[in-house]
Amino acid sequence: MTEVPERVKQICEQLIITEDKAKELMKKFLHDINRGLGAKTHKNSVVKCFITYVQDLPTGKEKGKFLALDLGGTNFRVLCVTLDEGNFKMDSTIFVIPQEIMTGTAKMLFDHIAQCLATFAKDKGLVNEVLPLGFTFSFPLIQQGLTKGILERWTKGFKVSGVIGKDVVQLLEEAIARRGDVKIKICAVLNDTTGTLMSCAWKDQNTKIGLIIGTGTNVCYVEKVENAELFEGDKSKQYVIINTESGAFGDDGSLKFIRTEFDNEVDKHSINAGKQLQEKMISGMYLGELVRLMLLKLAKEKVIFGGNITDKLKKWQVFTTKFVSDIDSDPKGTYTNVKRIMEQEFGYSDLSKEDLEAVRYVNEHWVRRAAHMVSASMATLVNKINEKTITIAIDGSLYRFHPHFHDWMMEYMTPLVNPGIKFDLMLSEDGSGRGAALVAAVAANQK
Repeated sequence: MTEVPERVKQICEQLIITEDKAKELMKKFLHDINRGLGAKTHKNSVVKCFITYVQDLPTGKEKGKFLALDLGGTNFRVLCVTLDEGNFKMDSTIFVIPQEIMTGTAKMLFDHIAQCLATFAKDKGLVNEVLPLGFTFSFPLIQQGLTKGILERWTKGFKVSGVIGKDVVQLLEEAIARRGDVKIKICAVLNDTTGTLMSCAWKDQNTKIGLIIGTGTNVCYVEKVENAELFEGDKSKQYVIINTESGAFGDDGSLKFIRTEFDNEVDKHSINAGKQLQEKMISGMYLGELVRLMLLKLAKEKVIFGGNITDKLKKWQVFTTKFVSDIDSDPKGTYTNVKRIMEQEFGYSDLSKEDLEAVRYVNEHWVRRAAHMVSASMATLVNKINEKTITIAIDGSLYRFHPHFHDWMMEYMTPLVNPGIKFDLMLSEDGSGRGAALVAAVAANQK
């Protein structure tokens, strides 16, 4: 077995989440969740716990044809989903949002979406049907009802003027009305975490949590109506889904006890410094960058690579999540992917086994820290919900493509979940598409 230099072990020690640190994380996260839910504390809480107004989970018996619109990045999808008691068929088209629209006006954006909806309806022969639509809008929304969502702020490179503080459903309805050539009834607006939860709940009635762990991160969960103090919907129903916006956990300094110089460096160079601090510690958009910065420091200290630093290793945002997953895919003691990535992508040749093992070791420690942090927040919610069996629906590229993320989460969550509660992690199939259609289906069936 190739030995890792002592200095590499020493620098990675700060990434290990001990049992005490995990319990401290859980305590702080629960405190912030309760602040987000409270009428008096919500305004100043960093974990916002927005109410989604989605109160009914699918039963698996939904029937009919539904549209879904999934807007969460530079591409968006329009889908037609046909449900028939546990069976579903899906037809979708991907449309691009040009850069000038991402930074343009509200009218430009929503006219573009309405045009793409009309194109889809014509292409699929749906023009003469009035179809219920679920609108996945994966940006921070303050929901005031199932079909009313006020944009709090843009993320993911969007800077469209005239949308913040406005109801995105109304803006889309106005754009559809301006065209007058399609008949669409928007039944619900939701974010991708809610869709993720709904998509799994359709198959597994124990699904109570929806987690995204990909480029970014967020979580939603089923809460008792009485605990959601800002809820103004139907109080005859027992539950409502809460969109926590958990990526902002730590924005008030509560994660300082586990943050490192590398976390601070990544935050400083991001477009939203001081915001979304948990997201920057655990999600795919930033993990590779954290690995690169630590390797750079070790190379500067001449601990690895013989002190040789290539131009590529100095560059920001070149160490992708795919590299992170590929490196951890090498069986222990083998270095096929590490060697390929360091040679082809970073210009290193003839690296020693010690160098390759050091890269693998550093990489694994960053991902394990991410998995442990995610596990602490998941265990917090599982314990809060406190039902005998709870399924967590999960989507996102890091969870989906990393070879060990699922197993590490199971390993870290098990000792943190209260005895007597059985939990399961389930990969969500197309939450933002199928999940949106299911929210529309449940809402339409109730009407």
